[in-house]
Amino acid sequence: MNPIDVVTNNFAESIATKQAAVDSVAPAIAGAAAALSRALTAGGKVLSCGNGGSAADAQHFSSELVNRFETDRPALAAIALTTDTSTLTSIANDSGYNEIFVRQIEALGRPGDILLAISTSGNSENILKAIKAAHSREMQVISLSGRDGGQAASLLTDADIEICIAGPSTARIQEVHILVIHCLCDLVDKHLSLKES
Repeated sequence: MNPIDVVTNNFAESIATKQAAVDSVAPAIAGAAAALSRALTAGGKVLSCGNGGSAADAQHFSSELVNRFETDRPALAAIALTTDTSTLTSIANDSGYNEIFVRQIEALGRPGDILLAISTSGNSENILKAIKAAHSREMQVISLSGRDGGQAASLLTDADIEICIAGPSTARIQEVHILVIHCLCDLVDKHLSLKES
């Protein structure tokens, strides 16, 4: 094993996955950013969730909205449902791990809010339950998934938006997910700056 070859191959695979995805997901990313902008300017908020690396992505996304992305602007209402350890562990202990996002959506979600549900497989049970809970609260769902979208794809309504990255590698899918998140943040900032001008 040549470590330089491993690094070079990982870079090449990441680039190839991004290039293969861009044409199919660009319209969905643009539509999701427009939906986020509408919800935020109307006084709504964005709840985000995921497991493992996708939990980190949910937190990354939320931090970019609450604080800033690349330009200064007013803070935007976003909450990552992956960060409150006391809430997460109490729900997991009392009701089970699959309920950790549901209970928070029931407490915090309102009509007009958006759920960003992140799952590389689209099959995480707590994400599937989160999507159902968001619908019960009359929230729009943006599903950021991979492969074929998994079971999450079948739960989405016509009002929801699916951003699905095809590919066999979880690592490569997650690398595209972070690019998608940056695109969403960039477009939200641009939408908001147009409204201000």
